[in-house]
Amino acid sequence: MSDTVHAEILVQPPGMASRLAASSKVALRKLGHEPLGLAGFVILALLCIIAVLAPFIAPYNPVTQDLGNALQAPNWAHIAGTDEFGRDILSRLIYGTRITIQTVLSVSLIVGPLGLVIGVVAGYFGGRTDALLMRATDIVLSFPSLILALAFAAALGAGLNTAIIAISLTGWPPIARLARAEALVVRNTDYVAAARLYGASPLRILFRYIAPMCIPSVIVRLTLNMAGIILTAASLGFLGLGAQPPAPEWGAMISSGRKFMLDNWWVAVMPGIAILVTSLAFNIAGDALRDILDPRHARS
Repeated sequence: MSDTVHAEILVQPPGMASRLAASSKVALRKLGHEPLGLAGFVILALLCIIAVLAPFIAPYNPVTQDLGNALQAPNWAHIAGTDEFGRDILSRLIYGTRITIQTVLSVSLIVGPLGLVIGVVAGYFGGRTDALLMRATDIVLSFPSLILALAFAAALGAGLNTAIIAISLTGWPPIARLARAEALVVRNTDYVAAARLYGASPLRILFRYIAPMCIPSVIVRLTLNMAGIILTAASLGFLGLGAQPPAPEWGAMISSGRKFMLDNWWVAVMPGIAILVTSLAFNIAGDALRDILDPRHARS
């Protein structure tokens, strides 16, 4: 076996493959002892199924108007009632699940890698690079995320894609700070020192040895942030800067139903319940995932 292969083996993170397999088994076993966390994951799985099968589950077309049935209270024909245009609210909630899941996944896929790269680069190189990246992070963090998202959305124009970009531009700093803290610890480990000794380039060290060790913490933080993403997206929709009518976006549904709140409570309350349940499920699942993947936060 060549010296290069020997060196590659020596500098691998200890037991990576076996550790991941063992961690998966332990995680599933721990999840079985977390009934609340398990319930959160079940709800999220059901929401994903509803989003995928929305055309087959929804009893009515979510955008078809029927003014003769406007503002009907919940009944057997319309379980969640109808809105001011006679549209079935349950059908709109089911299709709105697609928009919510799309927003959460899109934002997570943007802020996760972006925050991870910025954080590990700052933590590994330190010095001026760290100072520059962290000061930029501090500037973004100094603004309330919703206010900054509103500013970006107003500047870029209303729409779902704009809302996703606006939320993403304000959502990466916490991920970057967390990844930096993890990188500061990992860069001093023995296998990273060995990789450096055997001539591995900084880019290889960053993305082969340091970044993978930061991913579990980033995933946990993303899961915990998803409830905030949902609330921010709903706030943008409520203010007319998210998905545009007639798209069944939950925040926009609350906005249109607020004028009927006193006499026809279901128009605004039903989408509010959907936001509450989804946000709560993400919070519970994120909390359980943190306990499973990070023993420092495990409950006694």
